[in-house]
Formats: sequence, structure tokens, C-alpha cells
Amino acid sequence: MSEILEDFLIKDDIGYYCRYGDFYIDALYPAAKNIISHAHGDHATTGHQKMYATAATFAFMKNKFPKIPEMALNTVAFGDVFTLGNVDITFFPAGHILGSAQVLMTYQGVKYLYTGDYKLQEDATCERLVLVQADVLITESTFANPTVSHPDVKNEILKLKDKPSNIMLGCYTLGKAQRLTALINDLLPEREVLVHHNMSAVHKLYNEWGYKPLRYSLYNRKAMKDGHTNKIYLVPPLTFNSYFKAKNVLKAFASGWERLQKQNDITLYISDHVDWEDILWYVEQVHPREIWTIHGDGRSLKKHFEGILTVRDILSA
Repeated sequence: MSEILEDFLIKDDIGYYCRYGDFYIDALYPAAKNIISHAHGDHATTGHQKMYATAATFAFMKNKFPKIPEMALNTVAFGDVFTLGNVDITFFPAGHILGSAQVLMTYQGVKYLYTGDYKLQEDATCERLVLVQADVLITESTFANPTVSHPDVKNEILKLKDKPSNIMLGCYTLGKAQRLTALINDLLPEREVLVHHNMSAVHKLYNEWGYKPLRYSLYNRKAMKDGHTNKIYLVPPLTFNSYFKAKNVLKAFASGWERLQKQNDITLYISDHVDWEDILWYVEQVHPREIWTIHGDGRSLKKHFEGILTVRDILSA
């Protein structure tokens, strides 16, 4: 059995660095070679000499960064293998948002799996997570706490049914807004979805690149004031927070975080991350020899697997 290199992937001030392939994953600052797991702003940045990501991820990035140079973009299809240094790399769907990828890195016979952000819950708007076995599971731990259990998403959406009012629904612009639109289209067909102008370009890209046609209209004030009170208006967080005094609407914010449910009229626990039971299930599928945690608190996982499996935070430079 090949030896696991404890420093195969480390965290430094730029991002997650692999010296054996001389590349970064999800670098926050410009790097020579950067693998981008998905297009959310805390993972996808520009200024890199070479970038590696899925076609959908680059489509979202080009929408946000119009001047991104085409010559820097290296599009990678799911399942294809490419090599940086002496490391073989393969992307597999992560199920987080459209185009999101897990990054499998193979070096000297050892497989290291960087999950990026991922989810197991059904989502018709993006690729479903693909199970991958690896020696080291490098997992996000955003909700790696036994007290966290994400409820059934359909039951959460049905909380919006039969409300005698228009609803202002706060959510993230990329991924969450499109998932909510699809769920409302399917489960609440009597409701009309209006989207904030900052979201409309991403909705269009989902209709171009995605798997589920989205039915929606661009927000206008007259539509919210006139006619039937069957509107659900999707707004990004900053807009939602600025409308705290909005009248004649019910307020909700779709998130797995309890703190974002406070002072709203409707709680809506919808997350695009794995919860505690999801992570435990995925560990069983990956069957790793070690778990390295990132993006959160791994102490509960370390305690749970004590004496069974090595669990630690990723090393820092």
C-alpha cells in the first residue's frame, strides 16, 4: 500500500497548494496554475496564468469577469484525465451547483479527493454528485456537526404554499436562486417567480447550460403591486437586507444557517452543502484511509472517528 504524503495538499495564503504538481486549487490570489472547483466567489477568482475548470464554471466566471482572457482558460470535461507535473487529475460532479467539480488527484498510486463544496440532496438544475473512492478524502466541513440535519427540501418549499401574500425570498445569486426557481416551478405552479435583475443573467446561463428549463420573469414594481398576490420575488442577500422594512410581503431566506432565519416571517432551511449524516454516508462510500477537513470545523468528525480513522485539518504552510 502506497504511503500517503501528509503535505500533498497544504493551505497557504494563496489557496490550496500541491507542490507535487505545482498547482493550486481554488486560489484566492493570482497563481501560475489554478484548478477551480466551482464558480462561487470564495472559490473562483481571476488573474491566474492558467485556469482549469468545467465549461459551465467558466461560463459563470465570464459573466462575472467579462475581461477574463480566453487564452488562460483550460476547459475540462467530467471524467477526462489531465496531468500537471506528475499528478493525474480528474473532475467528477460535486452536486453543489451547475458545473461544480470534485477534484481527484492521483500521485504515486495514492488517490486524494478534494470535494470542493458538495451536496447529496436531489437538484434537477445541476449534475448529481458522483461517488468516488480515494485514499484521502479532503472534505468541506461547513455543517460537520451532529446537531445539523438538513430537512427535506420539498417540505421546505411547501411552506410557501397557500400564503395569502407575495413573498420576498432571499437567496444566493448563483446556484441557490436557480434551484429555488425550479422547485417553485414544480411544486408551486400557481406561484409566479420574479427574479432580481442581478440574477437574470445567471438564470439565462442555467437555461443555456443546465438540465431544467426555468420559468421566471424579471422583477418590476408594478407586477408586485398589481394583480394576484401569487408572486415570489427572489433577491440577493444585500438587497434582502436593505428591504428589512418592506411592507405587504412575507420574508424568507433560503439557507442552512439558523442565524439567517431570524426575524423572517417564514423559516426556509435549504442548503447546498452536506449535513452531518451526508458526510458520514459519503465517508462510507469513499472508504478513505484518512480524512482532511477544510472550510469549517472538523473536530466533531475527528471525535466521531477516533480510534477508527485518522481525521485532521489540512496542513497549513
